[in-house]
Amino acid sequence: MGYMPRFQTRAATVAVTALAPASWGTTYVVTTRLLPAGHPMFAGLMRALPAGLIALALTRVLPHGRWWWRTAVLGALNIGAMPLLFVAAERLPGGVAATLGAAQPLLVAALAVALLHERPTAWRLVWAVLGVLGVALVVLGPRARLDALGVLAGLGHTATMAGGVVLTKRWGRPEGVSPLTLAGWQLTAGGLLMLPFTLGVEGVPGRIDAGAAGGYLWLGSMGGLVAYTLWFRGIGRLPVGASAPLVLLSPLVATVIGVAGGELLSRAQTFGFAVALSALLAAQLDPAERKKTVFDKERHDEADHHADAVHDDRRVRRHGDGRRPGGHRGEDARTPGAGAVQKAGE
Repeated sequence: MGYMPRFQTRAATVAVTALAPASWGTTYVVTTRLLPAGHPMFAGLMRALPAGLIALALTRVLPHGRWWWRTAVLGALNIGAMPLLFVAAERLPGGVAATLGAAQPLLVAALAVALLHERPTAWRLVWAVLGVLGVALVVLGPRARLDALGVLAGLGHTATMAGGVVLTKRWGRPEGVSPLTLAGWQLTAGGLLMLPFTLGVEGVPGRIDAGAAGGYLWLGSMGGLVAYTLWFRGIGRLPVGASAPLVLLSPLVATVIGVAGGELLSRAQTFGFAVALSALLAAQLDPAERKKTVFDKERHDEADHHADAVHDDRRVRRHGDGRRPGGHRGEDARTPGAGAVQKAGE
């Protein structure tokens, strides 16, 4: 496959994977405007467990062997810590919580060195820092209040998601298991982990109106089952340094929703939006990675050319005595389909 087809395939994978963090960008507005206040665990539970059970019913495949404990670990990291996100969304302005989440690519880069032995390029590291600064310019204002518990919850969710991304990349998924199946395993595991804490500590909201029901449905479908299926598919196909920066879409989508609702962006915010979006795109175009791809292609083409030359040389030497292909040394070559010529006296 040539460079351009591979680039187009990679771009399509990035675009589809980006739908996941884009949908997560709606979490802040859904939480603050639709869901009952004071029930972050129940929100996380409704986002995970129903979606996971639906996926299991559709795929009818359960983990086996070591994938039982791996699913438990990944479910705890990627899904089980989800209530921390809702705690941050409730106790912090959406901008502050989003800025904490934007630091995930930096944490992923650090964990990738330890667990994947994959060192981030200077290009991606610089753009990861610029991405955080860009998001901060967009969403942080002079009146941003910093609740200690909210900040800890936001950092905790960012750290667990970073660990989940790296371990998902390291372990991959079993042969023959689809991304939908893997998402179903983890959503179910994470939901079961949240279930006793939700019922024992927080309880069920006293009243769930139509708006809250719609909010839970959206979070569990597009923000849960669909998003995590696309996310795990993308993590498996993209370098970890390319998939992690896509989380910058979450705060950017939240900003676009705010602008659509009548909010105005200052010049500094507009500049920060442009920086964050540039960082997201630049992370997908690492010059070092492109150079390696081109170099590998040239080596592959050179190897093919050398193999063809060797094959032609052997064919020339094999038939250099004038024999037709198929003749044996010391025998007359016969025309295919012709009978033997009878010699005189026979």
